[in-house]
Amino acid sequence: MGERAGKGAGRGADEWATSAVVRCPVCRKEHAYLATVLPCACGAPLAPPLLTDAPPVPLTRRSWSEEWVTVRCASCGRQDEWPQPELGCSCGTVLRLAVRPVTAPPDADAPGGQATDPADPDLTVTDSSTTARPPGHIPLPRTAAAPRPAFRPLAIRTAGDVVSAAARYLEWLGFREIVQPERRPASGIDLHGPGVIAAVEATTRPAALRDIECLWLHGMSSAAACVFFSLSGYADDARTRADELAVPLFALDFTGTPQPVNGPADELVSTGAAQT
Repeated sequence: MGERAGKGAGRGADEWATSAVVRCPVCRKEHAYLATVLPCACGAPLAPPLLTDAPPVPLTRRSWSEEWVTVRCASCGRQDEWPQPELGCSCGTVLRLAVRPVTAPPDADAPGGQATDPADPDLTVTDSSTTARPPGHIPLPRTAAAPRPAFRPLAIRTAGDVVSAAARYLEWLGFREIVQPERRPASGIDLHGPGVIAAVEATTRPAALRDIECLWLHGMSSAAACVFFSLSGYADDARTRADELAVPLFALDFTGTPQPVNGPADELVSTGAAQT
């Protein structure tokens, strides 16, 4: 990615940011990425500072120990583990984004000669008009209803959190009375509610073709919309089949924020549950 002008231009401002234009190295498609803002233990909003000069890395395997980065809060000085920023490309690739480490040398040009903290309030997205807007990756059509409030993600630390994050997202889309069984049924349906069923692949393997087809068959038999969530992306044939069957596919990262990875998912984000 080339240099970009902005706040702090001339002193390496592009070395850190909470938003970036990300180009997928597989399909070369560009995406606008905004780091997820989550509250620190002290209550201050905090987002990982991105190293926008570092290229995104395609994620081929997952390891729980590698899914966290250390971020320091400028308000209280607390250092804590934060979900590694990731982006799901529409080609099915999951991209991992580099984060500025807290041990980076201080910025001598920072106001007052102090080190520029990666979680400086000037760098994080704190404006209410920003944190309250809907996801920026897909604009709402002019005929859509009023924008939904911002999705509040659930950080993922366990496999159960993956399913809970998917349930929260379905509710944000407008589905109601989402039920999560205590044990995963043999059908593979992890979530269900009036007019919707969902499967969640919470392991480190990509969702397979059979997973998509089974979900679609259950949706047909129950006359319900079907949605698939995966922590590790989708096999190529699964992605192709989902497009043919109009099954919305979402990729989850460890912030608990689903990203649409195909056209049906984009449409679902735009229209919400009312139009399914």
